[in-house]
Amino acid sequence: MARKHILHMLTPLAHMSPFDVNMALDAGFDAVVPYVGVKVGEVTGLVQDAIFSRPPDAGVDTGIFIAGKDAPLALDMFDAAKKAMVPPFQVSVFADPAGSFTTAAAMVAKVEKALQKKFERGLKDTEIAIFGATGVVGFCTAVIAANEAAKVTIVGYDGVERVKKIAAEMKSRFKVEVEPVDGSSDERKKELVETTQVILAAAKAGVQVISREHLSAADKLLIAADVNAVPPAGIEGLAVNANADPLEATKAVGIGPLAIGNVKYKVESGLFKKMIEADKTVAFDFQDAFTLARETAK
Repeated sequence: MARKHILHMLTPLAHMSPFDVNMALDAGFDAVVPYVGVKVGEVTGLVQDAIFSRPPDAGVDTGIFIAGKDAPLALDMFDAAKKAMVPPFQVSVFADPAGSFTTAAAMVAKVEKALQKKFERGLKDTEIAIFGATGVVGFCTAVIAANEAAKVTIVGYDGVERVKKIAAEMKSRFKVEVEPVDGSSDERKKELVETTQVILAAAKAGVQVISREHLSAADKLLIAADVNAVPPAGIEGLAVNANADPLEATKAVGIGPLAIGNVKYKVESGLFKKMIEADKTVAFDFQDAFTLARETAK
């Protein structure tokens, strides 16, 4: 009888995301088991319980999923899970806290595709301002874009201090340079929008961060993208289904949350399927998500 594909889902939060549970089961896992309130120091024990309960050749049929809402913490748990392996006892690991790795990967991949198709350029040296950069999606988006040599600015809605700390963490952990700036007033937002080529909105659902007034003098703007599907739009005037379509009141094009979400869904599902179908154990983080998003985005 064929072995069951089992996925152990770890989160530091009080609840596992129903979204991720559904995605994993729909991708083909036979059993999905959530573990909540997990601390970094507990990851090793949980992983080793999983690897030693099955023979080495069943490791490929066992997976660990890292969830939560904190990208650096999820990466720490991801690293702890990989270090817990005792070859030949190993299992696959996939980190995607709050869907942020796959969402960020999808957003950057859609922007890259639009830059290539509409403006015959890539991410390298493109000026990108990320609003909502203190959140988990904004954090990952900044790292992915900076890794592709974009000139990334992370905008602090409550001043510059928090984004300064985030920029320092990105430099320390990922060796990327991003510029932290203050976006706490309408005047500062307007100045940023006027001087950038790409705007990425990754704020909380239902929060509008960029208005038509902010966009009114955005002569350099090429692309505006938003991951918020809950009204009001994060970028005023950007339709949820926009797919590199003209953005009203600007010369730019817009990419809405449904276009990004379509790629995100395919990437998360695709990485779960890759775990199931792999001939040997795998480990997926945001860079693997971006690789698949690039292949998926149209």
